Amino acid sequence: MKIKVILVVIICFIIGFLAGYFVGGILGDDDDDGGSGSGSPYEPFIDPNNFVDYIDNKYLPYKPGTTLYYEGMSEDEKVEIKITVTNETRVVMGVRFIVVRDTEHIDGELEEDTHDWFAQDIYGNVWYFGEDSKEYEDGELSSTAGSWESGVDGALPGIIMFGNPLASVSYRQEYYKGEAEDMAEIIGLNETKTVSYGEFDNVLKTREWTPLEPDVEEHKYYAPGIGVIYEEAVKGDEEYVELIDIEEE
Repeated sequence: MKIKVILVVIICFIIGFLAGYFVGGILGDDDDDGGSGSGSPYEPFIDPNNFVDYIDNKYLPYKPGTTLYYEGMSEDEKVEIKITVTNETRVVMGVRFIVVRDTEHIDGELEEDTHDWFAQDIYGNVWYFGEDSKEYEDGELSSTAGSWESGVDGALPGIIMFGNPLASVSYRQEYYKGEAEDMAEIIGLNETKTVSYGEFDNVLKTREWTPLEPDVEEHKYYAPGIGVIYEEAVKGDEEYVELIDIEEE
Protein backbone atom coordinates (compact mmCIF):
# COMPACT_ATOMS: atom_id res chain seq x y z
CA MET A 1 0.00 0.00 0.00
CA LYS A 2 2.78 2.38 0.93
CA ILE A 3 4.54 1.71 -2.38
CA LYS A 4 1.37 2.55 -4.34
CA VAL A 5 0.99 5.83 -2.46
CA ILE A 6 4.60 6.72 -3.17
CA LEU A 7 4.18 5.91 -6.87
CA VAL A 8 1.06 8.08 -7.08
CA VAL A 9 2.89 10.98 -5.45
CA ILE A 10 5.82 10.61 -7.85
CA ILE A 11 3.55 10.46 -10.89
CA CYS A 12 1.62 13.54 -9.76
CA PHE A 13 4.88 15.40 -9.22
CA ILE A 14 6.14 14.52 -12.70
CA ILE A 15 2.85 15.55 -14.31
CA GLY A 16 2.87 18.87 -12.48
CA PHE A 17 6.53 19.43 -13.30
CA LEU A 18 6.03 18.83 -17.02
CA ALA A 19 2.82 20.83 -17.06
CA GLY A 20 4.83 23.82 -15.96
CA TYR A 21 6.63 23.63 -19.30
CA PHE A 22 4.03 22.42 -21.74
CA VAL A 23 0.68 23.84 -20.57
CA GLY A 24 1.55 27.14 -22.17
CA GLY A 25 3.35 25.80 -25.23
CA ILE A 26 6.22 28.20 -24.66
CA LEU A 27 9.11 25.85 -25.39
CA GLY A 28 10.50 26.55 -28.80
CA ASP A 29 12.80 28.15 -31.31
CA ASP A 30 12.78 31.45 -33.16
CA ASP A 31 10.86 30.32 -36.24
CA ASP A 32 9.49 33.15 -38.35
CA ASP A 33 5.96 31.89 -37.75
CA GLY A 34 6.32 32.11 -34.01
CA GLY A 35 6.61 28.35 -33.81
CA SER A 36 6.78 26.38 -30.61
CA GLY A 37 9.63 24.26 -31.88
CA SER A 38 7.30 21.47 -33.02
CA GLY A 39 6.37 23.09 -36.33
CA SER A 40 3.12 24.44 -34.90
CA PRO A 41 2.26 28.12 -34.29
CA TYR A 42 3.08 29.68 -30.95
CA GLU A 43 -0.22 29.49 -29.05
CA PRO A 44 0.25 29.60 -25.26
CA PHE A 45 -2.88 28.53 -23.37
CA ILE A 46 -3.83 31.16 -20.82
CA ASP A 47 -6.45 30.24 -18.20
CA PRO A 48 -6.91 33.03 -15.64
CA ASN A 49 -7.84 30.36 -13.06
CA ASN A 50 -4.28 29.02 -13.32
CA PHE A 51 -2.71 32.23 -12.01
CA VAL A 52 -2.05 33.48 -8.48
CA ASP A 53 -1.92 37.04 -7.14
CA TYR A 54 1.73 36.98 -6.02
CA ILE A 55 5.17 36.25 -7.48
CA ASP A 56 7.45 34.21 -5.23
CA ASN A 57 9.46 32.38 -7.90
CA LYS A 58 12.83 31.25 -6.49
CA TYR A 59 14.85 33.06 -9.16
CA LEU A 60 12.55 35.98 -9.83
CA PRO A 61 10.56 37.01 -6.76
CA TYR A 62 8.64 40.24 -7.23
CA LYS A 63 7.55 41.49 -3.83
CA PRO A 64 5.70 44.84 -3.96
CA GLY A 65 7.72 47.58 -2.31
CA THR A 66 11.09 46.14 -3.37
CA THR A 67 13.53 48.30 -5.35
CA LEU A 68 16.70 46.98 -6.98
CA TYR A 69 19.52 49.26 -8.11
CA TYR A 70 22.01 48.45 -10.85
CA GLU A 71 25.05 50.20 -12.31
CA GLY A 72 27.28 49.42 -15.25
CA MET A 73 28.67 50.62 -18.54
CA SER A 74 27.53 50.71 -22.16
CA GLU A 75 30.62 51.33 -24.26
CA ASP A 76 31.97 54.50 -22.57
CA GLU A 77 28.71 55.61 -20.97
CA LYS A 78 27.57 55.01 -17.40
CA VAL A 79 24.33 53.05 -17.01
CA GLU A 80 22.05 53.29 -13.97
CA ILE A 81 18.95 51.12 -13.70
CA LYS A 82 16.27 51.19 -11.02
CA ILE A 83 13.66 48.41 -10.86
CA THR A 84 10.69 48.95 -8.55
CA VAL A 85 8.04 46.35 -7.83
CA THR A 86 4.97 48.55 -7.45
CA ASN A 87 1.70 47.94 -5.62
CA GLU A 88 -0.13 48.57 -8.89
CA THR A 89 -1.94 45.78 -10.71
CA ARG A 90 -3.74 45.47 -14.06
CA VAL A 91 -5.75 42.84 -15.86
CA VAL A 92 -4.86 41.54 -19.32
CA MET A 93 -6.41 38.45 -20.93
CA GLY A 94 -8.33 37.98 -17.69
CA VAL A 95 -5.11 37.68 -15.66
CA ARG A 96 -4.28 40.15 -12.90
CA PHE A 97 -0.59 40.97 -12.95
CA ILE A 98 1.94 43.00 -10.99
CA VAL A 99 3.39 46.18 -12.53
CA VAL A 100 7.18 46.50 -12.32
CA ARG A 101 8.71 49.87 -13.20
CA ASP A 102 12.13 49.90 -14.88
CA THR A 103 13.96 53.21 -15.40
CA GLU A 104 17.30 53.54 -17.16
CA HIS A 105 19.63 56.53 -17.10
CA ILE A 106 22.65 56.93 -19.41
CA ASP A 107 25.30 59.35 -18.14
CA GLY A 108 22.67 60.83 -15.82
CA GLU A 109 20.04 61.39 -18.52
CA LEU A 110 16.74 59.47 -18.52
CA GLU A 111 16.83 57.06 -21.47
CA GLU A 112 13.83 54.80 -20.83
CA ASP A 113 10.92 54.49 -18.42
CA THR A 114 9.03 51.22 -18.73
CA HIS A 115 6.18 49.57 -16.85
CA ASP A 116 6.43 45.79 -17.31
CA TRP A 117 3.56 43.39 -16.54
CA PHE A 118 4.24 40.06 -14.80
CA ALA A 119 2.09 37.29 -13.35
CA GLN A 120 2.84 33.87 -11.85
CA ASP A 121 0.93 30.70 -12.62
CA ILE A 122 0.17 27.82 -10.25
CA TYR A 123 3.29 25.99 -11.45
CA GLY A 124 5.54 28.86 -10.35
CA ASN A 125 6.27 30.12 -13.88
CA VAL A 126 6.55 33.90 -14.21
CA TRP A 127 4.82 35.18 -17.35
CA TYR A 128 5.46 38.44 -19.18
CA PHE A 129 2.24 40.03 -20.51
CA GLY A 130 3.56 43.23 -22.05
CA GLU A 131 4.93 46.66 -21.32
CA ASP A 132 4.22 50.36 -21.48
CA SER A 133 7.53 51.69 -22.76
CA LYS A 134 8.64 55.30 -23.12
CA GLU A 135 12.01 56.31 -24.58
CA TYR A 136 13.52 59.76 -24.03
CA GLU A 137 16.03 61.94 -25.82
CA ASP A 138 17.37 65.16 -24.31
CA GLY A 139 14.71 64.94 -21.62
CA GLU A 140 11.84 64.73 -24.10
CA LEU A 141 9.65 61.73 -24.92
CA SER A 142 10.87 60.39 -28.27
CA SER A 143 9.15 57.03 -28.74
CA THR A 144 6.66 54.52 -27.35
CA ALA A 145 7.37 51.97 -30.09
CA GLY A 146 8.51 49.31 -27.61
CA SER A 147 5.06 49.08 -26.01
CA TRP A 148 2.89 45.99 -26.52
CA GLU A 149 0.05 44.17 -24.77
CA SER A 150 -0.85 40.49 -24.85
CA GLY A 151 -4.11 39.84 -26.63
CA VAL A 152 -3.82 42.98 -28.75
CA ASP A 153 -2.84 42.87 -32.44
CA GLY A 154 -1.69 39.25 -32.18
CA ALA A 155 0.70 39.81 -29.27
CA LEU A 156 1.10 36.90 -26.84
CA PRO A 157 2.71 36.46 -23.43
CA GLY A 158 5.86 34.45 -22.77
CA ILE A 159 7.70 33.09 -19.76
CA ILE A 160 10.49 35.05 -18.10
CA MET A 161 11.36 32.41 -15.49
CA PHE A 162 10.27 28.82 -14.96
CA GLY A 163 9.10 27.49 -11.64
CA ASN A 164 11.27 24.41 -12.22
CA PRO A 165 14.14 25.50 -14.48
CA LEU A 166 15.93 22.89 -16.60
CA ALA A 167 19.29 23.39 -18.31
CA SER A 168 19.36 23.62 -22.11
CA VAL A 169 15.69 24.58 -22.34
CA SER A 170 14.96 27.44 -24.74
CA TYR A 171 11.71 29.39 -24.68
CA ARG A 172 9.88 32.52 -25.74
CA GLN A 173 9.80 35.41 -23.28
CA GLU A 174 7.39 37.46 -25.38
CA TYR A 175 5.80 37.43 -28.82
CA TYR A 176 4.62 40.38 -30.86
CA LYS A 177 5.67 39.58 -34.41
CA GLY A 178 8.29 41.93 -35.74
CA GLU A 179 8.32 44.03 -32.57
CA ALA A 180 8.96 41.89 -29.47
CA GLU A 181 10.41 38.41 -29.96
CA ASP A 182 12.86 37.88 -27.10
CA MET A 183 14.08 34.32 -26.59
CA ALA A 184 16.08 32.68 -23.79
CA GLU A 185 17.91 29.46 -23.00
CA ILE A 186 18.95 28.21 -19.58
CA ILE A 187 22.70 27.45 -19.76
CA GLY A 188 23.59 27.07 -16.09
CA LEU A 189 21.94 26.20 -12.78
CA ASN A 190 24.84 26.13 -10.32
CA GLU A 191 26.91 29.18 -11.15
CA THR A 192 28.81 31.28 -8.62
CA LYS A 193 28.79 35.01 -9.28
CA THR A 194 30.27 37.98 -7.41
CA VAL A 195 28.86 41.48 -7.91
CA SER A 196 29.05 44.72 -5.93
CA TYR A 197 26.13 43.61 -3.76
CA GLY A 198 27.79 40.33 -2.76
CA GLU A 199 28.76 36.79 -3.74
CA PHE A 200 26.09 34.28 -4.73
CA ASP A 201 25.97 30.51 -5.22
CA ASN A 202 23.44 28.33 -7.07
CA VAL A 203 22.98 31.09 -9.61
CA LEU A 204 20.91 30.43 -12.73
CA LYS A 205 22.43 31.66 -15.99
CA THR A 206 20.59 32.35 -19.24
CA ARG A 207 21.50 33.18 -22.80
CA GLU A 208 19.06 35.73 -24.23
CA TRP A 209 18.58 37.00 -27.76
CA THR A 210 16.04 38.07 -30.37
CA PRO A 211 15.84 37.09 -34.04
CA LEU A 212 15.07 40.76 -34.72
CA GLU A 213 18.68 41.64 -33.76
CA PRO A 214 20.85 38.65 -34.74
CA ASP A 215 24.09 40.43 -33.85
CA VAL A 216 23.05 41.02 -30.23
CA GLU A 217 23.15 38.48 -27.40
CA GLU A 218 23.48 38.67 -23.63
CA HIS A 219 23.91 36.52 -20.57
CA LYS A 220 21.91 37.08 -17.37
CA TYR A 221 22.54 35.73 -13.89
CA TYR A 222 19.66 35.14 -11.45
CA ALA A 223 20.37 34.61 -7.73
CA PRO A 224 17.94 32.66 -5.51
CA GLY A 225 15.65 34.94 -3.51
CA ILE A 226 16.74 38.07 -5.40
CA GLY A 227 16.43 37.87 -9.19
CA VAL A 228 18.82 39.37 -11.73
CA ILE A 229 22.22 40.25 -10.26
CA TYR A 230 24.28 40.64 -13.43
CA GLU A 231 23.81 41.17 -17.16
CA GLU A 232 26.48 41.28 -19.85
CA ALA A 233 26.48 41.57 -23.61
CA VAL A 234 28.36 38.71 -25.31
CA LYS A 235 27.58 39.86 -28.86
CA GLY A 236 27.21 43.44 -30.03
CA ASP A 237 28.20 46.52 -28.04
CA GLU A 238 30.22 46.08 -24.84
CA GLU A 239 27.72 46.40 -22.00
CA TYR A 240 27.20 45.16 -18.47
CA VAL A 241 25.19 46.04 -15.37
CA GLU A 242 25.43 44.61 -11.85
CA LEU A 243 23.29 44.76 -8.73
CA ILE A 244 24.58 47.31 -6.22
CA ASP A 245 21.75 47.65 -3.68
CA ILE A 246 18.25 46.53 -2.67
CA GLU A 247 15.67 48.47 -0.67
CA GLU A 248 12.42 47.12 0.80
CA GLU A 249 9.53 49.06 2.27
